[in-house]
Amino acid sequence: MNNYYELKISINPDMEDIISDIFFSNFDCEGVVLAEEAYKDLEMTSTTRGTLKVFLTSFPQNLNEILHTERELLKERGFSDEELGSWQIELDEKENQDWSKKWKEKWDVTHVTDKIAVVPSWLSYTPKEDEITITLDPGCAFGTGTHQTTQLCMKALEKYMPQGASVADIGTGSGILAICAIKLGADSAYGCDNDPTVIDVCKENAEKNHVVCTFELNTADKLTQKYDFVCANILHNVLAEIMGDLKNIMKPNAKMVLSGILDEKKDIVFDAIKREGLTVVETLHQNQWIAIVVTND
Repeated sequence: MNNYYELKISINPDMEDIISDIFFSNFDCEGVVLAEEAYKDLEMTSTTRGTLKVFLTSFPQNLNEILHTERELLKERGFSDEELGSWQIELDEKENQDWSKKWKEKWDVTHVTDKIAVVPSWLSYTPKEDEITITLDPGCAFGTGTHQTTQLCMKALEKYMPQGASVADIGTGSGILAICAIKLGADSAYGCDNDPTVIDVCKENAEKNHVVCTFELNTADKLTQKYDFVCANILHNVLAEIMGDLKNIMKPNAKMVLSGILDEKKDIVFDAIKREGLTVVETLHQNQWIAIVVTND
């Protein structure tokens, strides 16, 4: 067996999904683990919260250059150094001891609500009565179901999406929100993304969950169909930029959930909502993140 590389990078835990996706997109990354906590006598004795542990199958070529470029891109999108974390790195070569299973040990079922559970594909789980389950490999693409922004969208879908709805998921990532919509009773779900690498992942995830969704490489400004419910879990500045395009794909009296918004950046999105004449229905909070449900009625 070949050895593997274990990389530890210091991050803001709220940026887990975004930074994980950087590693999956640029390196031979098999999996990630965020917080590992040790307990004795029911009390926590140590924690690595704030450290993302990344498992790599090969030496990460041009590591520093790639991370510098990706960090600068995130800063151009409005994230501060404090929000991103230091990105201080430790890299160790490890002896292969069935390492491809090791990163999975820390993952468990995520209970988003009493009705929605996200289950890693390697775990056996018996759902409760009336509970829907979404089978997903954590880290397969942006939107694993464990991050607050994704959970906020799923909560909004459960609360506001009408049965039999047509749903669009803009910036679909792993496809989890489109899959969730179908399982919650949507008649159809469409997901698009501007990253060509995620479309096949979305299709595989839909097949794994035994649902039919449509996924394609596309952006909101090119869509002509209109929908009963729209999901957009994207960075705050992108939401502000494309708010008019998102409004244009809403049917009359439709609702939309906007997520991927740090609380301190919410005014940027609220200004865009006001600019486009949309009405805020509810603002959902989870830790430092918010989601905004709006309507066009």
